[in-house]
Amino acid sequence: MSRYTTVLFDMFDTLVRLDRSRLPVARVGGREIRSSAPELHRVAAAMLPALDLEAFSEAFLWSYQEADRLRADTHREVPAPERLRLFYRRVGLEVDRVPTELTERLLAAHMACLVRVAQPMPGQVELLDWLKGRYRLGVVSNFDYTPTVQRILAEAGILDRFETVVVSDAVGWRKPRAVIFEEARAALGVSASECLFIGDRLDIDVAGAKGAGMGAGWMNPEGNPVPAGAPAPDYVLEGLGDVRQALEAGRVARRKTS
Repeated sequence: MSRYTTVLFDMFDTLVRLDRSRLPVARVGGREIRSSAPELHRVAAAMLPALDLEAFSEAFLWSYQEADRLRADTHREVPAPERLRLFYRRVGLEVDRVPTELTERLLAAHMACLVRVAQPMPGQVELLDWLKGRYRLGVVSNFDYTPTVQRILAEAGILDRFETVVVSDAVGWRKPRAVIFEEARAALGVSASECLFIGDRLDIDVAGAKGAGMGAGWMNPEGNPVPAGAPAPDYVLEGLGDVRQALEAGRVARRKTS
């Protein structure tokens, strides 16, 4: 019998994946990329008439890279509105003079693109159906805009399966910081030892959950070995279907470490 009362999930590449092949095409630096930038460029065209799609896309990509650089050392989140301010400065706008309406429209357009390309991971609904009534459920996600996470879950028809959805932009910190896990645990009123966290990243999901005192299952469909020195997951899972096996049997076969 499982010792867990609560199962918490990472969002992207665990519950859902983003099929980036379905994003709009932009040509940047002589090559084609898949990005929401063409949609956002149309939204911003009236205010930025001199900025062509390539320049817009380059600045938009730079804002993502800069946000990732700022997050890297401290794991402090850079929320989507703040990332757009980086973009505005990059294209030469005075941030304080950018209409709030433009930011809201850009956020909405970007969200709509991601919602369109979000796909359920195999076995998602079947697992959630089995977990219902057996375990408390929540989501803990590194993402810069909570409404996008909530809308993707709602469009998939599974938002109401989760008692809490904790996203890093609302917390201010990203996994592997313990605080984001503790926020979810506190919202449910359970102890860390009652929680099993499921995620696809050893460095942030497994390390973060273990650092917060939770059990950790590593989604590892490729069957990769656990690198030497990496945090050891309690369970190595080929897919969401293995979560049920882990909870029912209390264990799954571990893959060899490197």
